[in-house]
Amino acid sequence: MALDVGTKRIGVALSDYLHVVANGFCCVDRKPENVAIEKIQQIAKENNVRTIIVGVPVNMDGTQGGQAEDCKTFAGKISGYDIIFEDERLTSDLAEENLRQKKIDFRKNKSLVDIESACIILEQYMSKQN
Repeated sequence: MALDVGTKRIGVALSDYLHVVANGFCCVDRKPENVAIEKIQQIAKENNVRTIIVGVPVNMDGTQGGQAEDCKTFAGKISGYDIIFEDERLTSDLAEENLRQKKIDFRKNKSLVDIESACIILEQYMSKQN
């Protein structure tokens, strides 16, 4: 499972049982945070997840800023799962381009970008594993 943690929403993606294909699952409202954590843990439990990949926004120079720390702090509140951090730089741009190519209008529904970003984060992680 992968999470694209933002300040307003969290995109969620799940892999198939062979860990080859990433599929967009849903978008969870970030606030209230305790409800978001519970929902993520429920999704993970229902889908037999053992590892959660959390995208961390890394600056182009390789440093991590405030948003990266926020993602790590949020992930630290998820219990019962292995948490792995994945560099997510430029995933939002790539997600928007993917949606444009699919002719999906995301301008009025930004959660589509968050879900697609979570898919990209999960795909990046799985490709490193294979």
